[in-house]
Amino acid sequence: MLEKIQELDKDLLIFLNGLGSETYDKLWLIITNQLYWTPFFLFLFYLIYKKIGGKQTLYLLLFIAVLIAFTDQTCNLFKHTFQRLRPCNDPEINSIIRVVQVRKSYSFFSGHAANTMAVATFLFLILKRYFKYFGFIFLWPLIFAYSRIYLGLHFPGDILTGYFFGALFGFLLYLVYRKLKPQYFPG
Repeated sequence: MLEKIQELDKDLLIFLNGLGSETYDKLWLIITNQLYWTPFFLFLFYLIYKKIGGKQTLYLLLFIAVLIAFTDQTCNLFKHTFQRLRPCNDPEINSIIRVVQVRKSYSFFSGHAANTMAVATFLFLILKRYFKYFGFIFLWPLIFAYSRIYLGLHFPGDILTGYFFGALFGFLLYLVYRKLKPQYFPG
């Protein structure tokens, strides 16, 4: 069963990765670089600051820092436990896929997918009542994680597992946030 899932995962990677072209490689290299998302983050936190104020925004940032640290370390634990080769390093397929970028670390599961989905889920659950179309925040993890497939750095299964763990951790930390918030910000 596991072998069949891995085979389907590789086939889907080959298909999705093959949709790319050199014309768009630079764009996807920009998309996958977290630094280039800084304007988005600044704009997002400006909107949050305007809605809930400075102290609550700092409180929210503290939770996001904990969330990212926890999600990232869990992801690293899984990577070192399972030691799945990245597609770009997998000798079975790296000669038939488009390898745009190479990383030496392991693949399972995607930290990019887990971290972005965790933050998006956490923020969505807190802020959906303030912003009518806040569900669009889920485009961020979708685009960001697809860049990893496009570049040949992750299998789709790595991305989906990252999404699952990210959403789970984001939801669990939201429950903690909701329980603790009234102690610091009553009303």
